[in-house]
Amino acid sequence: MAFGFLPRFSLNEVGFVPTFCFWCAMRGYSKQLCEIIEPAITGLGYELIGVQHFPRQEGALVRVYIDHPAGIGLDDCELVSHQISGVLDVSDPIRSQYNLEVSSPGPDRPLFKPSHFEQFKGCHIRIKLDASWQGRKNIAGELLGCRSNSVLVVEDDIEHAIPLDLIGTARLVPGH
Repeated sequence: MAFGFLPRFSLNEVGFVPTFCFWCAMRGYSKQLCEIIEPAITGLGYELIGVQHFPRQEGALVRVYIDHPAGIGLDDCELVSHQISGVLDVSDPIRSQYNLEVSSPGPDRPLFKPSHFEQFKGCHIRIKLDASWQGRKNIAGELLGCRSNSVLVVEDDIEHAIPLDLIGTARLVPGH
């Protein structure tokens, strides 16, 4: 059974607040994880949206976002989780203990790649920066796209060109 956008859910519930994340296709370690697992995910007919890696003392969390035109349900997450668990066991890119979480992007979809910022032009977005930019660490507004390694956002009638390398997380804002 296929579902539309579902709230995020996971096979392994983990109660913690992440302190930071690395963007797939933009930053080192998660980029390596993307390269390892993407062939298995696309081979099953799904799209890899992105990977977040949260190192922790008691074991890392690897969160993988997948999508499909028919939507994502629990069975899809279980299938992909099983497949990429095997791939990760063989390639062993994570030397410590970790929990694997496979999820739909949900209504507050995270945006990882420059193509995502183009795909969701006109939508409202919330960006948290890794470092202060023009005296700010958070920006919210209408997404205009991505050009020249910057994300373009209009906030209060002011257009901002936010450097991609400063973005910690970017998500759609549902209901706008």
